[in-house]
Amino acid sequence: MKYIATAALGAAMLAAPAAQAATEMRCSHQLPPAHHIAKVVDRWAEEVETLSEGEIDVQIFGADSLVGARENIVATAKGDIECAFSLNFQWGKTLPIMNVTVAPFAFGDIEIWKKWPESEAAAFLEEKLLEKGVKNVVWMFQTNTSVFTTNGEPLVAPEDFDGLKFRGLTPPFDASFVALGATPTAMPGSEVYQALATGVIDGAITDVAAAVSRKYYEVQDAFTVVPVLSAYLHGYLNPEFYDGLSDKSKEALREAGLKASGWAIEASVEAGAAGPEQLREKGVTVHIATAEENAALEAVMRPAFDKAFGEGDADSAKLLELLGKM
Repeated sequence: MKYIATAALGAAMLAAPAAQAATEMRCSHQLPPAHHIAKVVDRWAEEVETLSEGEIDVQIFGADSLVGARENIVATAKGDIECAFSLNFQWGKTLPIMNVTVAPFAFGDIEIWKKWPESEAAAFLEEKLLEKGVKNVVWMFQTNTSVFTTNGEPLVAPEDFDGLKFRGLTPPFDASFVALGATPTAMPGSEVYQALATGVIDGAITDVAAAVSRKYYEVQDAFTVVPVLSAYLHGYLNPEFYDGLSDKSKEALREAGLKASGWAIEASVEAGAAGPEQLREKGVTVHIATAEENAALEAVMRPAFDKAFGEGDADSAKLLELLGKM
């Protein structure tokens, strides 16, 4: 009798419609697990799953474990993966206006980032991103506190950069390094440690928290803390994949994105404040640039950046106008 009941139950289960499986969403990013923003990405993923009530199964692949940093944008746009995160300067020549925040010494005000996710400027960039084949779903402010790293004495004055091979970021920002007399080579953060260790480059720029989490202190011994640029990580989906989601899932992504933008600011402010002392604890020299030193660097770097960024470009002018409203 027990066997008959079990068999009957099994038949009933087979006859009943199967529960709908969660939609798999694989998300690639380059950050190491210890990075403060990598932890925010994990928290965002959990929030998306919660708010979608399990409709979306978010799978995070950090540290270039699914797709390399250079391929994330194309892989998502083509639909090879559903989701990825990139730093703004990885858009390079594909969408140069994404790099407006790396204008030297121009975007240090944290209030801009608190208003950013629902601003006209963000909406403008989201339209441009969609034209390039990705649907943006979250903005994560990463830093307005950077470090110049090297071996020997900290880099303080413009002439200190002369002759150095340096990690670059974007063509406009690299133009500011050239103005200082350095030779820039653009590369993702995941490649910088090895390049420093092997002498491919003499120094690097990164946010102060990344200098800790990526262990630059093992291969560099002099760090200058400067508010030279602001950077952000942003998360985006393949548009076709996004369009196929339910309204509930789309709303979950919207709400989780807004929450995560706030979490990223909190984490980045905390990490930026803690970074210099964490570096000192590793036995390296840390110099906090003075206002006068920042002004001397800006006087050389900013004009070169502005010229390379594209004076007279309509989209650049529009974005700067919208930023001005903030």
